[in-house]
Amino acid sequence: MNGLDVFVVVSYLVGLLLLGYALRQQQNEKDYYLAGRTISWAPLTLSTMATQLSAISFISAPAFVGLREDGGLKWLSYELALPLAMILLIFVVTPALYRAGAVSIYSYLERRFDLRTRLLVSLSFQVVRSFSTGIMVYAMALILDAVLGISHWQAIFWVGVITLLYASTGGMRAVVYGDALQMILIFIGLLLVGAYALASAGSLGTALEGVASERLIAINFSALGLNGDGFGFWPMLIGGVVLYASYYGCDQSEAQRILSARSLRDAQKLLLANGLLRFPLVLLYCLVGLLVGYVAQNDSSLLARIPTDKPDYLMPLFIIEYLPHGAIGLLLVAILSAAMSSLSSAVNSLSAATLSDLESIGVKPNNPSAQLTWARATSLLWGVAILITSLFAGAIAPTVIEAINKVGSALFGPILGVFLLAIGSKRTSSLAASAGLLTGATVNLGLWKFQPQLFWMWWNVTGLLTCLAVAYAITLLAHTNVEAAGRQRPGEPHQPNQRAPTSYAVFLLIAFAIILLTSLSAESWALGGLALH
Repeated sequence: MNGLDVFVVVSYLVGLLLLGYALRQQQNEKDYYLAGRTISWAPLTLSTMATQLSAISFISAPAFVGLREDGGLKWLSYELALPLAMILLIFVVTPALYRAGAVSIYSYLERRFDLRTRLLVSLSFQVVRSFSTGIMVYAMALILDAVLGISHWQAIFWVGVITLLYASTGGMRAVVYGDALQMILIFIGLLLVGAYALASAGSLGTALEGVASERLIAINFSALGLNGDGFGFWPMLIGGVVLYASYYGCDQSEAQRILSARSLRDAQKLLLANGLLRFPLVLLYCLVGLLVGYVAQNDSSLLARIPTDKPDYLMPLFIIEYLPHGAIGLLLVAILSAAMSSLSSAVNSLSAATLSDLESIGVKPNNPSAQLTWARATSLLWGVAILITSLFAGAIAPTVIEAINKVGSALFGPILGVFLLAIGSKRTSSLAASAGLLTGATVNLGLWKFQPQLFWMWWNVTGLLTCLAVAYAITLLAHTNVEAAGRQRPGEPHQPNQRAPTSYAVFLLIAFAIILLTSLSAESWALGGLALH
């Protein structure tokens, strides 16, 4: 990097701070977390895409397609299920959550079930999202340290401080408009890298002819994901519908965009736009990966600098070797943008879930001014916690980064099941929903440990079906008991149903924490290499 690159980066970071300062005027908690429900669908669409397409995607997706062993265009199979998942969200999940009018989507579960179910699902979100975001920041800083000479702690410090300042000051408006700008920068960055890679390759046809034929296979109908074969059409389609529906509709970090839309129609538009626009963008990721991978394979000096077990160095090294100064700074901004988008969304959504949970148990600020103070304070606290995690993640990142993705798949299905029960079943009780969630997660962990040949995308399906089956079985049993109680002997007093004791909530939370710790420990025994996603 030279002075021009540094100027580009510093100008961008200063611009973000000014954006946060300009959007600092919030009136209350809902204004801070949902921007007063005044944002249109277009910036919300870009924000949603930027949050999901993190720095790891910007770096790792092209590396997977162009260089990683057993990689290739099968990365596109991740997108097979997205349109179907968007249909489910548009017509089933989104109307119920948006009309509830709450800051946290988990408040809906409390209204439908009770506080225990709400806290159980909210806690699962907070644990997984904070941990995975910390690992994402660590991985981004590690790569910048290795290829650009920016020290690990400096990258974390500057990305973290700038992000926390503009996100905590400007609230959801700053997060959304910052994300929209970052998504545009990511797109421009991909086009720049693709253009220089194409110029180096000569033509797209030349690059495609020089790429191994197996890398050009996008869909594999023969791989069913049952015998150690992953990335097949059916597991990616069926499991992907559950994964994406749960992630976009039942995860606070994404669903908060739905709640921030100025109308239900705008919320549905942003989901429709996301379903239509994501595939072209991911296709661009893949094409850029093929081009950059082809260039690297024919440039021995560049290829020698990429560790054989870390193909994710491909993109950053190509940028500093093949792009001119100024463009290098812009591409560094794109990488930083992707990381900052994920971090800003995480701290805002984690703060919303935490503060809403505290209010549900009676810990409430006294007035709108105090609400804003609490909101900003919890955002900063979550940000500091994530950055501390990323600073000390070196000992666990080489194995746990893939474990985080698997924990997500172990939980996405059961969590979607709880929301579907809340929306579509009036007879299901809190006990039935919570038991379904825990049983679904436990079954998936059993598959994880004892059936490693089953592709983990299927866990989304097994978790959902187990959750629904257990919840309906308990509901049917409870209904049968109520009918039996109604046929009591004449003169026998009726005994009303008793609520579970308060300690039941503590038991559920402890059980869930044990499930998470067990899953992470099990994966640390099994995994051996860094798998960024």
